[in-house]
Amino acid sequence: MKSLNTLYIKNMVCNRCIKVVKDELDKLKIQTKSITLGEVVTLDNIENLPLDKIKSVLEENGFEFIENKNAKIVERIKNFIIKTIYDSDKLLKEHDNFSSLIEKELDKDYHYLSSLFSSLESITIEQFIILQKIEHAKELLKYGELTLSEIAYKLGYSSVQHLSNQFKKITGFTASQFKNMTENMRKPLDKLD
Repeated sequence: MKSLNTLYIKNMVCNRCIKVVKDELDKLKIQTKSITLGEVVTLDNIENLPLDKIKSVLEENGFEFIENKNAKIVERIKNFIIKTIYDSDKLLKEHDNFSSLIEKELDKDYHYLSSLFSSLESITIEQFIILQKIEHAKELLKYGELTLSEIAYKLGYSSVQHLSNQFKKITGFTASQFKNMTENMRKPLDKLD
């Protein structure tokens, strides 16, 4: 029944996105049961909803209505990764294996999910995870509340050196150089490719 009442939305990457989607759906008088990253569960069957109006209002706000089954799966993977990395109450541990977490969350074989993700996104799940971790590391460095060692632990890196190497490879800067820069080098999460 979930699929009959669930809208899948691309580019929802934060709690603000959830609020915007909720506000816009409220304006259209669409009753929702729940709204999470990438998913809206409505009280009505989606066939009874004004899908053209929903698509239009989503596009006006930088979102995209997803109808393709494979694209829905990839969006669920992306949203799960983002939520896991950015959930401040859940520290990743070295033994947390994203492949098993993703496989468990989507209840599908990881090899299948990985192939599907790569074919639609042109990067691997692993590359996407690294980009998300580095983007979060940038944010945490800018806040200045955690040491690099604490950031490495929070993001599930095996060592500060591992985080430092990936940070330099992705950004071209050391973590210290980045922290000292006055210009904000962060990218919106939905623009990471």
